[in-house]
Amino acid sequence: MYALWRIVVKEFLQLRQDHRMIPIIFVAPVLQLVLFGFAVNTDVTRVPTVLVDQDRTRGSRALLDRFTRSGYFELVGVEDSVSAIDSWLLSGDAQVALVIGAGYGEDLAGGGTPRVQVIADGSDSSPATVALGYGAGIVAAASGEAMAERLRGWVAEAAAEGRAVSPPGRVELIPRVWYNPDLKSRWFYVPAVLAMILMIMTLLLSAMGVVREKEIGTMEQVMVTPIRSWQLIVGKLFPFALIGLVQVFVVTGVAVLGFGVPIRGSFALLVALTQLFVLNTLGLGLLVSTLVRTQQQAMMTAAFTLMLPMVYLSGLIFPIENMPPAVQYLTYAIPVRYYATIIRGIFLRGSGLDVLWPQALALAVMGTAILGAAALRFRKRLD
Repeated sequence: MYALWRIVVKEFLQLRQDHRMIPIIFVAPVLQLVLFGFAVNTDVTRVPTVLVDQDRTRGSRALLDRFTRSGYFELVGVEDSVSAIDSWLLSGDAQVALVIGAGYGEDLAGGGTPRVQVIADGSDSSPATVALGYGAGIVAAASGEAMAERLRGWVAEAAAEGRAVSPPGRVELIPRVWYNPDLKSRWFYVPAVLAMILMIMTLLLSAMGVVREKEIGTMEQVMVTPIRSWQLIVGKLFPFALIGLVQVFVVTGVAVLGFGVPIRGSFALLVALTQLFVLNTLGLGLLVSTLVRTQQQAMMTAAFTLMLPMVYLSGLIFPIENMPPAVQYLTYAIPVRYYATIIRGIFLRGSGLDVLWPQALALAVMGTAILGAAALRFRKRLD
């Protein structure tokens, strides 16, 4: 155990001597989380909107007021014809155009079919889809209120004539959102940064740390010391596992205190299951170190061969349900998929081990297999 302890101490001393590495390990993750938290926000509000009001009645002004008071749309211009909309959308000065057809107010009051059109810039499909949904909801609400007003008028007229008329039944939808009541996209994305930071720090640093020994020529010196191969592997990987543990505390603190993301589950469970995820990333880092000869090769291989595909296919950013069936089956072989379910389950849903045990078991099995295969290959390289 003394030999193992000395290997661990050597790794920490080597990290301390590399003054450029310390800011990367402790400052860069916080900076990345802050930038990601503020920049990645898919909530659609105050969409620049240009108006074409061909009716110009009290009814059309009431509809426009609904749009602007909702907080989702911001009026930036008014045009007289639909043909003038194109210049607004082409220049990017407006993302949505609201066209209220002539006779809107009269048709709405008389039970006709008013003409209203919402035109969105589809070059960025995500906010365009959301904006169209908001616009459809606002128009539907206006139409529903107009219908209710007409029904009240019919009932009052019938009562005045002495006829017994019962108003038709009304279905009321009461929406309720659990776990993220305000549908804040930041609550969805910020916890994902924890997985990405852990993956970068543990996978990349472990791969480069082993390769660095080869480049500077100290690996041969370590090999001739009276130390077993498993002690060398554990001694080199343990510091990076400890760095990952520190990152859990740092990132969680920034997410909760800085961005108000709740952590409804057990933080102790998060730390414990994170170690299973780190087991996978350390194994992948050790495996990469056996395949390359330089730190540059280790960085490129880890980044483009492993980390980027895992981020894209894990469900951290893009929903797995929207992927082709063949790709969905492929995601079961990606450790980040299971860790993404764990962190969002603990942060937002308050899930416990009774719910997350399948993900924990998958990470444990995959981590043991990956680390075992990497360790066997590493021993052969030492031999």
